[in-house]
Amino acid sequence: MKLKISLIIFFSFLAQLVISQQNIPTIKAVSKKLDIRDGKEYKKQSWNISPELNPDVYETSSLGKKVTFITDKDSISVKIKKNTQFDFVILLNDSVKAHTQIKYKAVISRLEILKKAAKYNYSDNRFIPEFTYQPMENPNLMKIRKDLKLDSIAGTGSETSQILNLLHWVHKIIRHDGASYNPDLKNAIDLIKICKTENRGLNCRMMSTILNECYLAMGIKSRYITCMPKETDFDDCHVINMVYSNEFKKWIWIDPTFDAYVMNEKGELLGIQEVRERLINGKTLILNPEANWNNKATQTKEYYLETYMAKNLYRLKTPVYSEYDTETAKDGKEIAYIELLPLDGIEQTPQKTESTNTKTNVKTTNYKTNNPNLFWAKPTK
Repeated sequence: MKLKISLIIFFSFLAQLVISQQNIPTIKAVSKKLDIRDGKEYKKQSWNISPELNPDVYETSSLGKKVTFITDKDSISVKIKKNTQFDFVILLNDSVKAHTQIKYKAVISRLEILKKAAKYNYSDNRFIPEFTYQPMENPNLMKIRKDLKLDSIAGTGSETSQILNLLHWVHKIIRHDGASYNPDLKNAIDLIKICKTENRGLNCRMMSTILNECYLAMGIKSRYITCMPKETDFDDCHVINMVYSNEFKKWIWIDPTFDAYVMNEKGELLGIQEVRERLINGKTLILNPEANWNNKATQTKEYYLETYMAKNLYRLKTPVYSEYDTETAKDGKEIAYIELLPLDGIEQTPQKTESTNTKTNVKTTNYKTNNPNLFWAKPTK
């Protein structure tokens, strides 16, 4: 009797399994690439059909929204809930089955990740070189000032107005193109020249390089800062300028890509470290109203600061020597960088690394520190 009951249970389970497999939705496809509409985002040719994976899982955080897979023959949609684990089959060329799954996965916001990176070590006394700034009397900087007519552009107003006038000017004359290659000659005059000659744009690093040299040429201390996410392997970061204001006795945030600077509730200009701390602590931040991308897309505080820059303010890196032609490769050249890491940074060691490019013979030295006081040291020379 027990054997009979066991057999009944077994065959009932088997029958349910067969029925459930038969009930799995199937869509057809000829091309191995398909489109995905995830909420409002349309991802053209973004998914490769992979029959070898069982299942091939697409993860989404679009809670309450629809996700649609669109092949060249068919489509299928599901509304995303917290427990969504939607299985279906893509039948490729009427013969090959690709078991696919759409699954909800909650995403920790970049701002939440940044908030976990608040702690530094102000007692970190590991050696890093002292930052230096090329004097405006340098012949190359004098040529930049003269050839680009920077006195006229900066104007005769206060130091702050000159800083902002130069920011607006670089943003206006250079089109941002994040996918563009970096020219061989990486200085203000040659970068501006190649943009005019080839009718092209530059990435954020080159735009900040131009602005940095313009500030130095005007006797304004400046560095460009590579702002990076937590991951050491990434495909997007951002480069902006930190400019020392003698008027306010501190560094201020200047971004030529987005024509942006940041203020507190009193309208006072803020520096990169101040913006980072205020993001972490939920304090008021005000983005200048004219902030934009390529004079087309207006920037909002919510996207620019709380999303995009919250991602990129995790790790910060800057050259030790702020000077003309910093990253133009020349035989035997030496470039040093310092990276500021929070205590929960992924790669804390080694603290110092050295490498030499076999093609250009440029030697690069990288230092790491957990001490923001050293990284944001006021200029002394």
